[in-house]
Amino acid sequence: MTHVQTAPGGYVFDNHNPHSGEQHRCLAAAYDPLTTERLAATGVGEGWHCLEVGCGGGSVARWLADRVGPTGSVLATDVKLTDIPAHPNMSTAEHDITADPLPEDHFDLIVARLVLQHLAERDAVLAKLVRALKPGGWLQIDEFDTSYEPVLLAPDDESARLYEKFLAAKSELMRRNGGDPSWGRQVARAMRAAGLVDVDPLPSARPRHAGSPDIGLQLHHTYHLWDGLLSVGMTGEELHAVREVMRDPSFRASSSVIYSVQGRKEQHR
Repeated sequence: MTHVQTAPGGYVFDNHNPHSGEQHRCLAAAYDPLTTERLAATGVGEGWHCLEVGCGGGSVARWLADRVGPTGSVLATDVKLTDIPAHPNMSTAEHDITADPLPEDHFDLIVARLVLQHLAERDAVLAKLVRALKPGGWLQIDEFDTSYEPVLLAPDDESARLYEKFLAAKSELMRRNGGDPSWGRQVARAMRAAGLVDVDPLPSARPRHAGSPDIGLQLHHTYHLWDGLLSVGMTGEELHAVREVMRDPSFRASSSVIYSVQGRKEQHR
């Protein structure tokens, strides 16, 4: 098994980690239905010009590319690009949203899923995204609040304690890297403070059980974040053991709350 150390001060899910492909597959399986349903509600269609920040495996960007048609465009960016299947209506670019510029008043729709809560500069990044929208354009930010992820049923008390330790270790790892694992609940207020109107937060949660997409994502984190989790106090034995807890047919938990928040840039008067 290959383990890659998480660098302090950076995004904990490194796209150059050998486990990143599975991270993207798990995220798509668990959250693409929510993300794309919300995007569809903006009316995105032929001729729209869209940006996805932190495109990961590119599944959302490709969905958008299907919608905008040949007269529209989708720019899919990430600080480290992976191999994303090509699409005639989509281009890709390596782009550090914390440092690199974006064109102003340019995009009809911008989406950022599970990106800003990892960034210490999230307020400045949000302001940059608002400036990049055309007047009347839409911003959608989907983020977790991991302060709510209760165990509902576990094989025994020790299993529940171990799972809770695993979740707490992930949150601590994120904080050490400049993130805020509960920022999802702050997104709507942050978007309104940034000047957006018609801000609409939609919270949702889903069950975690053996075989569910969301528990698959949690299992994957025991591999992808192995070194980081060891650095915040878990042991290798505990990580192996918590995998078995999550694979137990009797295990039940709730996901964290994910907030899908939309807002619109006001039209010039």
